[in-house]
Amino acid sequence: MSITADARLAVSENGRFLVNGDGTPFFYLGDTAWELFHRLNREDATLYLENRAARGFTVIQAVILAEMDGLTDPNVYGNLPLHALDPTRPNEAYFKHVDWVIEKAASLGLFIGLLPTWGDKVYPNWGGGPVIFNPENARVYGEWLGRRYKDIPNIIWINGGDRNPATPEHFAAFHALAHGLRAGDVGRHLITYHPMGGTGSAGLFHEDDWLDFNMRQSGHGARDIDNGAQITTDYMREPVKPCLDGEPCYEDHPVNWDPKNKGWFDAYDARKAAYRAVFAGAFGHTYGSHSVWQFFDTDRHPAVGHARTPWREAINQPGVAQMKYLRDLMGSHTDLSRIPDQSLIVGAEGAGALGPWATRAEDGSYAFVYLPQGQAVTLNLGTLQSGYGMTSAWFDPRTGVTQASEPVSGSGNYVPPTNGPNGDWVLILEKTGR
Repeated sequence: MSITADARLAVSENGRFLVNGDGTPFFYLGDTAWELFHRLNREDATLYLENRAARGFTVIQAVILAEMDGLTDPNVYGNLPLHALDPTRPNEAYFKHVDWVIEKAASLGLFIGLLPTWGDKVYPNWGGGPVIFNPENARVYGEWLGRRYKDIPNIIWINGGDRNPATPEHFAAFHALAHGLRAGDVGRHLITYHPMGGTGSAGLFHEDDWLDFNMRQSGHGARDIDNGAQITTDYMREPVKPCLDGEPCYEDHPVNWDPKNKGWFDAYDARKAAYRAVFAGAFGHTYGSHSVWQFFDTDRHPAVGHARTPWREAINQPGVAQMKYLRDLMGSHTDLSRIPDQSLIVGAEGAGALGPWATRAEDGSYAFVYLPQGQAVTLNLGTLQSGYGMTSAWFDPRTGVTQASEPVSGSGNYVPPTNGPNGDWVLILEKTGR
């Protein structure tokens, strides 16, 4: 289903979710495709986008001025994005390809989480840069982009690009870029910020009026980073803003960039990060494959960070399908009152990343409890029952299949069908009549 002009996204009235133009909930299921505009031709872009649309993704995160020599290495059609490395002199030929990819995504029902630039063009810290932005030209570039895409409905602006500003001038440049975007598109698109690993946009810009929702990067530094706790921190901030993990551990990424000693993140790791974040209060989640974000190809592109799987194969890794199961589960209860509630779980305090996570309807009509190790759990059922009966079922996040469970007996004790590593389950509880 294509995205039309009336499909523009907005923040829900309660400040916790995104909604479509008709007010229905929008589940942000993102994929990181940072080098999409830079490294793929139209045929390959079509292959990739059609795959992601078929797999249930709703947002593709991609960068205009890309990280991998994006200013000096032309795209596949021989075009650089800027004339003379000047952000105020964009190259129309390059941007016509960007336009085509965005329009193709819209025809497939996909939004583009569009980064105007990778952050090394503002603040190198690491990466090739070069630094080309200052507050003055960032405002000009942002306003030009905003005007260009003002009438394109499937855009979500993502400021930043894996950088946290370190000086007043860095802050000023990112502020100028955001204000330029907002002036150019007259506020038609939402804006967020993609920060460095282990941090979130809320710690940098939470109270700024241009930041519509918070994005966090829990990152790739270790297994079972407690991104649920990180999302909880953002969820509790005031003023209330929607939040999500926009870059968790990538499937097939070496743990802490060291495959020799620590192995590789797999679908189970990606899945745990997704359920933790969403059940902790995120309005969606971003998946990533280490080979796909860079579109690694043994014939054309050297591997970055020990990438080992050609991207055409990696687009079908196990974690890809499993993200859709999460979206389907959350879409089975399309309300805007869902809240995180760890008080449902007896002994949840201090359990950490591998402990259970619970979310429920505000009125107690349903609850989901994620058990990352398939561990037995005891629940406080008073909030949910309140004089009603209740049914329970087990949802398998590996397959998307739901199987019956014993009805609630009042004890609140539940034991999943399997346990241990890769033995995660979701317990589904539903109110019945009095």
